[in-house]
Amino acid sequence: METLERRREERFELEIPAIIRVTKPETNKLELVTSNVCSGGAFFHTPQPLPEGTDVQIDLVLNLEKLKTLKDDHKQVYVELKGTVIRTDSEGMSICFNQDYQFRPHQE
Repeated sequence: METLERRREERFELEIPAIIRVTKPETNKLELVTSNVCSGGAFFHTPQPLPEGTDVQIDLVLNLEKLKTLKDDHKQVYVELKGTVIRTDSEGMSICFNQDYQFRPHQE
């Protein structure tokens, strides 16, 4: 039986380092890596996923040396996002991104 694909955005199998913080109550940060990502969200492998409905702040850490078209003194940039855990399973959690985001240079 063929599976119906319900996603609107194209997904990419990318491993992007991420720092995830629960927004309320504040907790320690999780340092995870995406396994696939699209403009609307990402899946993170973790043995202890956060509960569904948990609001989070996410910093995706992009390596600018790999992006040859950008010229800057910084070697990394954070894409600062907010989102909500929408699904969990034994392998990890899916987080839906909010539409507001910002780019922030990483100061070494």
